[in-house]
Amino acid sequence: MKQIKKAVFPVAGMGTRFLPATKANPKEMLPVVDKPLIQYAAEEAVAAGIDTLIFVTGRNKRSIEDHFDTAYELERELEAKSKQKMLEVLRNILPKHVNCVFIRQSQALGLGHAVLCARPVVNDEPFAVILADDLINFTDKPCLRQMVDLFNFQHCSILGTETIPKEDVSSYGIVDGVKLKEGLMEVSGIVEKPKVEDAPSNSAVVGRYILTPNIFDLLEKTQKGAGNEIQLTDAIAELLKEQRVLAYNFDGRRFDCGSKLGYLKAQVEFALEHHEVGSDFRAYLNELNARENQKIIQMKKPS
Repeated sequence: MKQIKKAVFPVAGMGTRFLPATKANPKEMLPVVDKPLIQYAAEEAVAAGIDTLIFVTGRNKRSIEDHFDTAYELERELEAKSKQKMLEVLRNILPKHVNCVFIRQSQALGLGHAVLCARPVVNDEPFAVILADDLINFTDKPCLRQMVDLFNFQHCSILGTETIPKEDVSSYGIVDGVKLKEGLMEVSGIVEKPKVEDAPSNSAVVGRYILTPNIFDLLEKTQKGAGNEIQLTDAIAELLKEQRVLAYNFDGRRFDCGSKLGYLKAQVEFALEHHEVGSDFRAYLNELNARENQKIIQMKKPS
């Protein structure tokens, strides 16, 4: 089995939940502290040994391509002002050996269709899929690195999963299967956004996948499903009839940056860990908490 060297980033979505901020700016370019979501996703891929990043884009997504391109004018200005530290940050957004490929998704036909658009570049290799608005923090190894290590041992498709509250299952693809060991399941079924009463479990697929190239033939045949879109989940359900698929509960904390609350939580958590602002931001939060507590005390005092 070939090694995982390519990752697909479906970034053609409209990001309507963040309007008006995403009217002219892709949701994947929304910053968490000082880096856009798409850069966190790209860095995770590179840390997993990926050397080809395939971005499936749409209209109004040019800034993603610009972000990973060389900004000659800006570099010259920083160099002229002797801002060497910022110049190095700019030049090292991606390592030199990593290639970026941009493919246009001409129609908004869903995640499955976006993955299918990458077929000419992926060819017959196993590959990763990363959804940038699922930002995952980690302590030891990045999520995709964990999954690649598992793939190198198991040699089959792997779905990144998370245990979620039962009442939230209708927002996710939900897997069923047999537990192999803690955090690892052999998948026997998968369904996209089931009703709470119909969900086979509360193990949800989140924005990390490793897939074998067999998925492409299945996507070619997949009809529109939930949301009138070509669902990757439906093709994975067919893949289960041909090949082994595993569900892996990764070690890390996911932030759903496709939602406003998840995005705000990510801002706080990543700011607290940031090497420049972390300590000052923590002090500010402590001060804010003290002020809020004082307000509560004042409100409870008898008039």
